[in-house]
Amino acid sequence: MSEPVIDRAALAADFERARADFQLLLSSANDLDWKKPTSGTRWTNEQLLFHMVFGYMVVRRLLILVRAFGRLPDGASRSFARLLDAATRPFHAINYYGSCAAALVFNRRRMGKKMDRVIEKLEGSLARESVDAFRRGMHYPRGWDPYFRDYMTLADVYAYPGRHYDHHRRQLTLNAVDESRQPPPQG
Repeated sequence: MSEPVIDRAALAADFERARADFQLLLSSANDLDWKKPTSGTRWTNEQLLFHMVFGYMVVRRLLILVRAFGRLPDGASRSFARLLDAATRPFHAINYYGSCAAALVFNRRRMGKKMDRVIEKLEGSLARESVDAFRRGMHYPRGWDPYFRDYMTLADVYAYPGRHYDHHRRQLTLNAVDESRQPPPQG
């Protein structure tokens, strides 16, 4: 089996890009921005910003799943993904209301530190992954997120939160991002 080509530096740089951009968004928002509705979601800016952090938090759990299911026969993760796809409707409700509730705790004053801690842990995990681990992957519930593919490798899972972040960044209605809803260029 050939060695997978994994650009750990590019993945780590994307984590840092998002971390720096997130801190910029937090520091540039004014008092009126936090409760403003976002574009294309039911969340406020503050809730959506937490949800963007949550995308990185979820990856820590997805890594556990891909490490486990990546060692099992393909049918195991395919069946698991089908089961999760069947629960798409309740998942979206939990995802929405969970982010609303969590933003009360990890609010504008706390979510920046949470983002820093989560990214730090992801970078450490990324640095410790074996080459064999990057060969593994699993099936995912495609109805849960537009950036989930049917089958994702460990490297795909590490790349996922940046795509999720950029998608939602375009939906923010903070005065600081109204001029351009485009995320900063990825390195």
